[in-house]
Amino acid sequence: MRYTEPGQALENAVRLMQEGGAMMVKLEGGDDQVDIVAHLARHDIPVCAHLGLKPQSVHKIGGFKVQGRERGKAREMVATAKRLQDAGADIVLLECVPSKVGKTISTALQVPVIGIGAGPDVDGQILVLYDVLDITQGRTPKFVKNFQVDCTSPLEALQAYVREVKEGDYPAPEHCFS
Repeated sequence: MRYTEPGQALENAVRLMQEGGAMMVKLEGGDDQVDIVAHLARHDIPVCAHLGLKPQSVHKIGGFKVQGRERGKAREMVATAKRLQDAGADIVLLECVPSKVGKTISTALQVPVIGIGAGPDVDGQILVLYDVLDITQGRTPKFVKNFQVDCTSPLEALQAYVREVKEGDYPAPEHCFS
């Protein structure tokens, strides 16, 4: 709740950058964030817009569910991504969406599209460190691969993750949503 209106978002973004050393702020939301993204962009604050699954809302939507599977929801997500880009978002992060939606959004935008469970056809991949090292407690999402399994150290697991992303081996079909 640190960015419910543009002035508050700007004040907190400046503080994160000046006091916390942040180089960018990430805003989770969709159309409701367009005005805030535009306000921050007008003040030269780099913004990462986050679409798809928003972890803070899993209890409201009934769990960790793939977003954008329905044709209308997918079209809405593409349109929202374009509006966020046009408002000034520097990066769009897609979480837990079908590969086809990830590819469509990545093709439609000029800014980088980063995926976490968004298929192989986005501009970049991220995974939570706990997932890469297989130390996440509870249910593991489909898009996660345990990179620690054949490695002797966490550093080796991270190197394996980077290598597989660069070589296009991760995410493989078994890590993607249709």
